[in-house]
Formats: sequence, structure tokens, C-alpha cells
Amino acid sequence: MKATRLFPLAVAALLALGGCSKDSSSNMAKMEVLLADAPGDFSAVVLDVQQVQIHATDTNDENGWQTLPMLKAGQYNVLDFVNGRSALLASADFPPGRVSQIRLVLGANNYVVTRDGTRYALKTPSAQTSGLKLKIDADLTQDVTYTVLLDFDVAKSIVERGNGNKADKDRFLLKPVIRAITTAVAGGIKGSVTPTTAQPQVLAIRTSTVPNDTLSTFADASGGFLLRGVPAGTYRVEFFAPLPLKNVVRTGINVTNTQVTNLGNVDLK
Repeated sequence: MKATRLFPLAVAALLALGGCSKDSSSNMAKMEVLLADAPGDFSAVVLDVQQVQIHATDTNDENGWQTLPMLKAGQYNVLDFVNGRSALLASADFPPGRVSQIRLVLGANNYVVTRDGTRYALKTPSAQTSGLKLKIDADLTQDVTYTVLLDFDVAKSIVERGNGNKADKDRFLLKPVIRAITTAVAGGIKGSVTPTTAQPQVLAIRTSTVPNDTLSTFADASGGFLLRGVPAGTYRVEFFAPLPLKNVVRTGINVTNTQVTNLGNVDLK
């Protein structure tokens, strides 16, 4: 991935920041897979991405693969995703723990276009059967958002067969050279309020940026609240409760991308 989720076509692991949630008991981590590209000597390299799968164990058991919901299955020109651009392929919540591998399953409509405008089918036999497998060995922490950027090296991945005969429509093979880069890209803020019946609106305002970023959620019926996908920074957290309860403000709340900051209990009485 050069965002990610999940070829220098940053397979969707370059997460689009996870949203807010008032479900404080979700006990999940978020993973996104992105596709990105490192350019080669072509005007287009189009991959027909049909599935993105992850493997959550350290074995090669085929039953361990899980298919992620894709934003759009189909053709991606990896050369569109250079200079920091990427395509979000998939995004899903997962139980905390280890994810060992990621796999891309390609369809049959893959091709390259050379600089002179000639189009050639791109043969990808293994990608259409067992898929393109990559080791990622990522440990997912509850409520933290991760991206998996798949950095596809076009120059090394497209191999010319035989003597380079331009009339040979099977001239090019795909032997993918891909880096999988896993990064924790956002943390979170959680806590609880009393009384539990208050269900206040909770605003997290990032004071370390200009203009300030604001995220919001509500406490649930148990009094718990959780803001997910919170970028690293310093925040002011404001609680807006119905009368006769009081509004409360907490300042100087530090958030990192690798953990969820726990505010503990906030008394609104």
C-alpha cells in the first residue's frame, strides 16, 4: 500500500476514520484495507479485485479465512493511486486479537496498457484460485482503528514473458510484489456517566488543531459512552445533560493512535 481497507493501491487499510458509537460494550477493533501503487512503465494496470479476506490464526487452515465487506468489488487502476493516494477496499470490525494474513481474490478482467496504448490481458492464475496472500501479523486492540495499506510495486510485479513479442496477447504475467503496512491510525475516548438515566450528548473537541475537530456521541442507557476513530491529539470533552443535571467539561485529554483513553466516571449531579 503506498490508505488500506487492505498494491501501491493502498488496499483499504488507510482507514477512513472510524465513526462514533455510543455502544460501549462492542469490544471490537476496526480494520480498513487500502490499495496504493508504486509506478511502473505502463499507462494503466487494472486489477479486478473481487474479495478481500483476512486470516485470524497462525495456521494455514482454509476454514480460518473471513471475507470482508468491500466498498466496491471490481476493477481498480492501481496507477490512479500514487503520490499518497489510495483506494479503500474494505472496512470491518473485528474482535481484538491477532490477524496473521490478508488475501486478495482477483476476477478474470485484469489487464495492462503499455505506453504506446496497446492493451494486454494480465494473466493472474494464482490470484483467481488461491488468491494473493500476504502476511501482516497484526495485533488488534479493542476500540482502536487500524489500516492495512497494500503497496503494490508495479515495476517488479508485471513480468514480460518470452521475447516481448507485441503481438502476443498473453505477453504479461502478474507476479505480485506487495508490501502490507499495518498501522494504528486512531484511538478512542470512553467512560461512563452518573446518573445513568442522563444519557447526555458527549462532544470531543480537538484543541491541538486549527480549526478544532469535533466528534460527538451519546451515553447509552447503562451510562457508558465510546468515541471511536479519534485521531491523536489533545481534546476538550463536554457533557451536555438535561436539567436539573449540570453540564461538565474535561480539558487536556490526550489521545494516542494506539489506545483508548478512559475518562472513568463523570458525575453530572
